[in-house]
Amino acid sequence: MGFAAIARVTEERWITCSVRDEILFGLTPGSELKVETTICHEIRQSGNPVIIDHVALDESFRKHHTPAMYGFQSYISVPIIRKDGTFFGTLCAIDPQPHKLETPEVTGMFTLFADLISFHLQGIEQLQASEGKLAEERKTAELRDQFIAILGHDLLNPVGATLNAAQLLLRIPGDERVARMAAIIQNSSYRMKGLIENILDFARGRMGEGITLVLKADEQLRVTLSHVITELRIIWPDAKIEVQMNLDSPVYCDNKRIAQLFSNLLANALTHGKKDAPVKVTALISDREFILTVTNNGKKIPEAAMSRLFQPFSRGEVKPGQQGLGLGLYISSEIAAAHGGSLSVNSTDEETSFTLRIPAN
Repeated sequence: MGFAAIARVTEERWITCSVRDEILFGLTPGSELKVETTICHEIRQSGNPVIIDHVALDESFRKHHTPAMYGFQSYISVPIIRKDGTFFGTLCAIDPQPHKLETPEVTGMFTLFADLISFHLQGIEQLQASEGKLAEERKTAELRDQFIAILGHDLLNPVGATLNAAQLLLRIPGDERVARMAAIIQNSSYRMKGLIENILDFARGRMGEGITLVLKADEQLRVTLSHVITELRIIWPDAKIEVQMNLDSPVYCDNKRIAQLFSNLLANALTHGKKDAPVKVTALISDREFILTVTNNGKKIPEAAMSRLFQPFSRGEVKPGQQGLGLGLYISSEIAAAHGGSLSVNSTDEETSFTLRIPAN
């Protein structure tokens, strides 16, 4: 056959999608014919293939307007039906010379190719739908992360002001009930501040910024860690914290990020550890490594929880009053990785230890 095409056929249009033209018929992909002048229009209406070996000898088509208009003697066209049952178009072929087309081999081949085209169309449409859905979900996720980041940033100021006001109230001698209320406000504000900071870091990471560091040789890391301990002792006044520090040389790090990591670890230990057992903190430099360990007595972390402990929104077993977003350990592990180090955990029936290791210089 000198000309073959895959045609998209609707009630109003006939458009070529793909063409093989060896008789200079003159159509290229995207070309159109008036749909009423084509036999494909009739196939769309009937849903049946049309096969003509020799137009001049065919009782049904020898006086048909289409062969006379386009000058062909042999013709075959089979419908392309999508997998959902809707009509897409036709696989058609023409030639100025007559050919024997109405055979099982030829009709079977055209039917098979029409099915393959239908299958290919389904794959393309599914891919386009998936890509469109993915692009929409990606845009939604970006907007959500931007909203979270902006909201978190705007919330930090009023939460910080509330925390400062509560701390000032606690320093003023007066009514014991006022002091209790101020302590509750302080504790809640501190927890809110930590949650917001973790949300901000998570949103920045999702938007591609990651954990940003301001690195310098910090000679005051002991002071920074001590400040975190003092801050948490205010929140947990009855807790026992045993501290051993051996920091006799500077540590090349971002001290604010190390403080954030340490605060997450120590707050977790105080929350989940046994109330009558001390939380142990050790900080030292060994073999050019800064090593920070926080240990608490308590239940062993289940194996199932261990595998996802440093993943976002993983919380393991949560007791009443200990709800959180499950971002603290994830952010802490990201801080460790940004410093070129690691954060690991070891949990037994007696105690649980989190250990930070980063290059000291």
